[in-house]
Formats: sequence, structure tokens, C-alpha cells
Amino acid sequence: MSTVVFLSRIQFAVTVFYHFLFVPLTIGLVILVAFMETQYARTNKMVYRQMSDYWGKLFSINFVMGVVTGITMEFQFGTNWSEYAKYMGDIFGSPLAIEALVAFFLESTFMGLWLFGRDKISAKMRAFAIWMVALGTNISALWILTANGFMQHPTGYIIRNGRAELKSFGELISNSYVWHMFFHTIFASYICGAFFVMGISAYHLLRKRNVEFFEKSFRIGLGMALVAATLTPFIGHEHGTYTASVQPAKAAAMEAVWETKAGTPFNIIQIPDVKHERNIEALSIPHLGSYFYTNNWNGTVKGLKDIPANERPNVNLVFYSFRAMVALGVLFLFLAWYGFYKMRKNKLLNSTRYLKVVQYSIILPYLAINLGWMVAEAGRQPWIVYGLMKTEQAVSPISVSQIIFSLAGLVLFYTILIIADVWLLRKNALQGPTIHTPAEIKDNKYAV
Repeated sequence: MSTVVFLSRIQFAVTVFYHFLFVPLTIGLVILVAFMETQYARTNKMVYRQMSDYWGKLFSINFVMGVVTGITMEFQFGTNWSEYAKYMGDIFGSPLAIEALVAFFLESTFMGLWLFGRDKISAKMRAFAIWMVALGTNISALWILTANGFMQHPTGYIIRNGRAELKSFGELISNSYVWHMFFHTIFASYICGAFFVMGISAYHLLRKRNVEFFEKSFRIGLGMALVAATLTPFIGHEHGTYTASVQPAKAAAMEAVWETKAGTPFNIIQIPDVKHERNIEALSIPHLGSYFYTNNWNGTVKGLKDIPANERPNVNLVFYSFRAMVALGVLFLFLAWYGFYKMRKNKLLNSTRYLKVVQYSIILPYLAINLGWMVAEAGRQPWIVYGLMKTEQAVSPISVSQIIFSLAGLVLFYTILIIADVWLLRKNALQGPTIHTPAEIKDNKYAV
């Protein structure tokens, strides 16, 4: 791999990593804020208005930061990946254009209405506006994943004059890989939003601050966590089996499967030995590996030895990222259901150890999601468009010094943004909600 390719990949990875620190929380938290707004419009209870104000402020901070980092990322297709843009522009540009013209304008328009119409529109209109923001964020994710899904599994195209051109828009948007990625990403983002609300609520509950407010917030976050954490493993399993059928090299790397055979075991504890193309195993379950990737206990899983060495991804990177992601998913599932048990027994407020674990778990969904993206993107290598174009063919004819200069600038700029985001979120999260006085309520200032 040339230095230009390596540095360009590092630069794009850094950009995506920074941007994706904001996206999952935006997708997950907006649903919870919309639910709170709906509850206020339905019941006219002030606690729900206070909750939507408090959590909505944190959502707004994160939303703005996400927009800024997302815009910068798209410029790299012209600066660092111009050959890719030439080859794929006809296909890649369509979903991104729709994302900008439909999803972004939908969410930004209603975001403005919800944010600046706080005391100028009815509670029902505010609830409608924030649900439109939620719809826009999900549509935005769908179109971006449509573009990425084509890179993972190209469909609906023809090769003409040395470049890929769109043949069927219907095939592009009905690509099964897109929908597997979409649901996996969306539900992972719901986990992120849920644990964000639960973690901050746990912080205040441990200090006995605004107990009623944060206990209700915790319950709402826990409800989303239960649904998302329970469904994500099943969605991930379906994604994994489909991936094995269209990207066998990625699937083999996820479990470090070297030999092609039926009834492949699942190795619970193993260390890949890439040099000698084997594993150091300590514990395995017969046939479970085949079931995970084929839905058949005796299904055949293709091994890495039957894939050319120059078409294999970085096995260690994919293997350990996948294992860590799955482990975190199991942890989220346990924390969600254990929290539900504590809630049903009315023991949540006295469960100091559990609340501390949840408080410090806020960062873990971010880690799990980025590990998942590591598996998805590193597992596709050496292809930038699977089976059509290799990554080394996609870079721009630029110098190493230019990449180093722009990479340093991006790291500095994004680091400042991350520090500002964390500082603002922390400041407003620790400050707690604004509890309106009885006089304000009596004056009907916050009524529908």
C-alpha cells in the first residue's frame, strides 16, 4: 500500500470517526425528545415540558456539531478520492443529493420551527415539528447508507466508458445490504440515545437531585434501551448471514475462519495467527459458527485460505473489532434488562452500584458503533467498491505533504469541536432542568 493511499484512508477514517461521534446520539435522542413533547401535548403535564426542554437543549448542541462535521467529510471525495468520484459519481451522487435536498432540508426546517417557535406555537405543533426532525434524521441515514451499501454490494449498475453508471434506481434503493445496514445502524443509535439519557439521569439520581424528573427520564430511556438492545442482536445476526453470502472474506475475517468446511464451530476464545493461517483456540462450540453465518447448523462457511491473499482484509483488525462490538452488545442487553428488573421491584433509586455502572456506560455505545463501522469498512478492503474498484485505484494524484497538512488541520479542527461539544453537553447536563414556578404555571405561560 502506497503512502498516499494509507494517509488518505487514515484521513477519511478520522473524519468519519469524529462525525460519527455526533450522528448516533442525534438519531437516538431525537426520538426520546419527540416522545416527551408528545406526552406534554397529550397530558399537559409540566414535567414533560421540562423534560423536552432539558433533553432538547442537549440534542440541539449535538445536532449543530453533527452538521458541521458532516459537511467537511463530503469534500474529501473531491480532494483525496477524485478517481473514485470519476468512476462512481453517477451512482454515488444520486443518494447524497437526495439526502441533502430532502432529508437535510426537512430536518433543518422543522428544527428551526421547533427550536425558535418554543413559546409561539402550540404543544401539538411542537410535537409534530420534532417528529419531522426525527423523520428527517432517519431518512438522512437511509440515503447515506444507500450510497455506502452500493460500495459494499453493487447493484443496479452498468459499466460504460470505463465508469459505473446507474442502470436501475429501484435496484439501488432496494439493495438488501442497504436495509440490513440501515436497521442495524438505527437500532444501535437508539441504544446510544437511550444510554445517554439513562447515564445522565443516573448521575443525578445518585445525588438525589430532581428525583422525580430524572426517574421519569430514566424510565423513558430504559424503555428504548430494552427494545433496541433486545432487537439489535437479531438484526445483527441477519446482517451477518447476508454479509457472508455477498462478502465471504469479511465474514471469514470476523471469526478468523481459515478452512472452508461445513459445520464450522464457533470459537469463543481464540487468537488468530495470521502468519501461519491458523488459530490458537481455547474453547469452541461445534456447528455454531455455521449457524451464525448460514442459519444452518451444517452450513458451509468459506475460509480465508480459499480467498486470494491480496483480496483479504486485515484479519486481526476485523476480528477483534467484531468481538469487542458483540461483547458490548451483550453488556447493553444485560444492563437494560437488569434495570427493568430493578425498576419493577422499585429498587432503582437504591441500586447505587447499578446506577454508577450506567453512568459510566454513556461512552460505550459510541465505542460499539465505531467498532461496527470498523468491521464494515475495514472488512471490505482492499475494495472501495466491492468487486469493482480497489482502494488503491481510487485516490487523487496528490502529494504526501498535502495530505499530512490537511490531516493535521482536520485533527486540530475536529478536536476543538469535540472539546467544545463535550464541554457544552457536560455543562448543561450537570446543571439540571429548569423547574418552572407555580406562578409561571398559574399564568398559563407554558400551557397548550
